[in-house]
Amino acid sequence: MKKLAIFGALALSVLSLSVVAQEAKPIRLGIEAGYPPFSMKTPDGKLTGFDVDIGDALCAQMKVKCTWVEQEFDGLIPALKVKKIDAILSSMTITDDRKKNVDFTIKYYHTPARFVMKEGTDVKDPLTELKGKKVGVLRASTHDRFATEVLVPAGINLVRYSSQQEANLDMVAGRLDAMLADSVNLDEGFLKTDAGKGFAFVGPTYEDAKYFGGGAGIAVRKGDKALADQFSAAITEIRANGEYKKVQDKYFAFDVYGH
Repeated sequence: MKKLAIFGALALSVLSLSVVAQEAKPIRLGIEAGYPPFSMKTPDGKLTGFDVDIGDALCAQMKVKCTWVEQEFDGLIPALKVKKIDAILSSMTITDDRKKNVDFTIKYYHTPARFVMKEGTDVKDPLTELKGKKVGVLRASTHDRFATEVLVPAGINLVRYSSQQEANLDMVAGRLDAMLADSVNLDEGFLKTDAGKGFAFVGPTYEDAKYFGGGAGIAVRKGDKALADQFSAAITEIRANGEYKKVQDKYFAFDVYGH
């Protein structure tokens, strides 16, 4: 009887250690690091940007350890599915199409899309005025989907890139006539840099929920409601306690959370 009790206590102890070890396992956050000011690298190779700081703030709020895993944007959802990462925090827009493959938290920011072209270019109706022109987009982004379904049928030539930085370089080199991307990313990551001199926004802003969804959220594997709810609660909490505003004010002079 005493042996049984000792064995039971040992089994319980091993089980407890296993649970602790499981709880201590870091959450692996997937990110594409070429999307300033949301994600980028310092000269010494350290990840930084709004997404990174928000992710760190959320993990601190949740009292969990998180690690960042770099991945090209179009490889993030496949990496999530095969469990190389546990969540995606990389300016991924919440759309019905993506919801077929992943589950999302509530949004953590929302900004519209816009075109950028050479300064002085006057474009009122991109669908007619950009016919025959080369337009660059980030592959697998909401802008890619919009461009594929709306711009290509209008006769606009689409060029897809693995990162926004690659598109920016081709724009400067004259290999593109225009770029379509998130307005804040284009403004902060291109137009306000030396490379972006001589370029400007053209045409209207795009916020159609069919293509541009309901803002950027954190993606988790299908059915991982517990992790999604944990992140959603933390987003609400850091917005209430002022941590969100601290991060926002570091990068933007406006409310990036949106309506």
